[in-house]
Amino acid sequence: MGWTEERVETLKKLWIEGLSASQIAKQLTGVTRNAVIGKVHRLGLAGRATPSRPAKRPRPVSRPRLATSSQSNAVARPRMAPAPYLALVPHLEPLKAADGSVTTVLTLTDSVCKWPIGDPTDAAFAFCGRGSTGTYCADHASLAFQPQQPRKKRAYGEPDELRRMMRLSAM
Repeated sequence: MGWTEERVETLKKLWIEGLSASQIAKQLTGVTRNAVIGKVHRLGLAGRATPSRPAKRPRPVSRPRLATSSQSNAVARPRMAPAPYLALVPHLEPLKAADGSVTTVLTLTDSVCKWPIGDPTDAAFAFCGRGSTGTYCADHASLAFQPQQPRKKRAYGEPDELRRMMRLSAM
């Protein structure tokens, strides 16, 4: 079914009333929603204002917390930062063989240290080459595998302890 002048007038009237393209297509019968949208664009009918979105609610301003009785009784202790782990970086040169050659990618074996020394794009790049039972020699293993830092114990009355106590009291 084509667009007669009568159907076009009905389309314009329904469009101005604010009906959706689907609703107009149902009333005109034999026309799809996409056909209605296409005809509206070809006719140059003004687009309708989109429904207004609800305004975003302003976020509540956070107020400073008041000290609770358990926090006010806690003795304020200065916190000490944990001592950083300082590793002594050994400045080892690549091990040179009797003929003056160094360990390269082509000469790596399971029993040599595979610690890279230098810039890989440089011609002088080599691997440590010292004897090892694992991936690295003892010096380079101390760099690669640093000891785990001890866990910090919290003093009584700190926030996590307070939350735990409140959780237990609610049970």
